[in-house]
Amino acid sequence: MTGLAVIRPGPFSLLQDAGRLGWQHLGVSPAGPLDIQAAAWANRLLDNPWGAPLVEIALGGMELESALDTWVALCGAELDIRLDGAPRPNWSRFVLRAGQRMRLGFARSGQRAYLAVAGGFRAAPVLGSVATQEREGLGGLHGDGRPLCAGDFLPCMPAVLPGAASVPWRFVPDYRAEPYLRVMLGGDAGDFSVADRQRFFARPWRLSPQSDRMGARLSGEPLRAPARQWSLGVTAGAIQVSPDGQPIVLMADRQTMGGYPILGWVHPLDLGLLAQCPAHRTVRFEPVRIEAVQGEVREFYRFFGR
Repeated sequence: MTGLAVIRPGPFSLLQDAGRLGWQHLGVSPAGPLDIQAAAWANRLLDNPWGAPLVEIALGGMELESALDTWVALCGAELDIRLDGAPRPNWSRFVLRAGQRMRLGFARSGQRAYLAVAGGFRAAPVLGSVATQEREGLGGLHGDGRPLCAGDFLPCMPAVLPGAASVPWRFVPDYRAEPYLRVMLGGDAGDFSVADRQRFFARPWRLSPQSDRMGARLSGEPLRAPARQWSLGVTAGAIQVSPDGQPIVLMADRQTMGGYPILGWVHPLDLGLLAQCPAHRTVRFEPVRIEAVQGEVREFYRFFGR
């Protein structure tokens, strides 16, 4: 078997692909990468198809040893990348030879890095996907939702590419900046007061340490949440407002039904910026029309070959 041996997994590293689609009606959330832009760039650098399995590395601190000659790409959080002690650039692809060790430092900005390999990592799919969903015990390297651990082996195939390549600098986000996240108002927005809707956009919100892959919890001056009489299906980016008036932005491992009122939805291409924020970072929101979002999402998927 050829592939990469996990020497140190880092705090929380997960095998992900485009997500486990088509099962939400049975209560199974899609999972998948939190930052779809960084993940898409990592695969594109290697000419991989959309959603090829890669590793989402939370905070860094990973070490791998290669058993084959291949090419890898890293995109996302800013961290130190060393190949047998020699530095390698982020948002780039580079060759990895048999016997070499790749060490990742801890993130200086951003929270999640994405490691792709030419051809994608190999694992048996569960419900049509290898995406790791720890809460539901699905997917991942062993099919049971476990994060990667020391001693795991990530199967992949040898590959040859013509040379190094990097993401153009204008597409590399600045994770140190306070993000402005675009929001499509909708759902129960009409049941919030005009004053509350205005305050939501006018003030900064602070990311709670209780945030995770299921949802980003925000704290600030409470909104007055309207009553909701029944639960509805929810999607990634939905902004729920809990009874204490604090917003929760649903992420990749979200539940599939929710009873809290929904103020709107974060632009799908802005969710990665939120996922890269450390705890206590402030974020701001600004309104966007759904027609603009549809056009940008279509362009994104065309470019990355979904």
